[in-house]
Amino acid sequence: MNNILVITRKELRHYFNAPMAYVIMIAFLLINGWFFGSNLFLNNQASLRGYFGMAPLILLFVVPAFAMRLIAEEKKQGTLELLVTMPITDIEIIAGKFFGAVTFYAAILGLTLVYPIVVSSVGNLDWGPVIGGYLGLFFMGSGLIAVGLFASSLTDNQIVAFIVSFLLGFTLFLLGKMLSYAPTALVPLLSFIGFDSHFDNISKGIIDTRDLLYYFSLIFLMLFLGLQSLLNRKK
Repeated sequence: MNNILVITRKELRHYFNAPMAYVIMIAFLLINGWFFGSNLFLNNQASLRGYFGMAPLILLFVVPAFAMRLIAEEKKQGTLELLVTMPITDIEIIAGKFFGAVTFYAAILGLTLVYPIVVSSVGNLDWGPVIGGYLGLFFMGSGLIAVGLFASSLTDNQIVAFIVSFLLGFTLFLLGKMLSYAPTALVPLLSFIGFDSHFDNISKGIIDTRDLLYYFSLIFLMLFLGLQSLLNRKK
C-alpha cells in the first residue's frame, strides 16, 4: 500500500509541475464554463443541465490528453524498467498511476463546483441531481482514465495512446447513442456496454447498483488489461 501511495504522489507532482496539465485544466474549465454560462445567462435558466449535458463529451477529449502519458512516457524515457528494479510490483505501478490520475481529475472536477454555487445564489437549485451529476462525471472520468491507462500501456508514443484511448472511449459513448438504430435483441447489451444510460441514471440522482457495477467492472477490466500489457513486456 505504501508503494501505491508513493507512486500516486509522484504522479500528482508530475501533473501539478507540468504546464500541459494546467493547459488541460484551463481548457476544461473554459469549455464547460461556456456551456454553463450560456445556459444560465443567455437562456436565463438557473440549471446545470447544459453543463451536465456536454461535460461527458468534453471528457472524451480531456481525459485521454492527461492519461496518455501514464505508462507511455515511462516507456519512452526508460524509467519503467527502473521502476521494475525497485521493490514495486506491476500491480502497484498500475494502481498508483490510476489513483494519481483520478486524484488529479477530481481536483479539476472540484473546481467546477463554482457552477452550482453560482446557480444556487441566483435561483432555487435542486441539489439531488447536482450531486448525482457530479458522481456520474466522477465515475465516467475514472472509467476513461482506466481506458487511457490501458491504451498508454500498449505503446511508448503518447499520441498513439491518446488516439487509442479516445477511440475506445468514443465507442463506449457512441454505443449508448445508437440504441434506437440497433436490433431489438441487441438493445439491452448495447445499453449496458455504453456510457449513456449509466451516466444518465446517476446524473438524475438514481444510484442503481447496476450502474455502479458497470463502472467498477470497466475500471477493473481496463486496469487488468493494462497489467497484462506490462507483464507481457517481460516475455
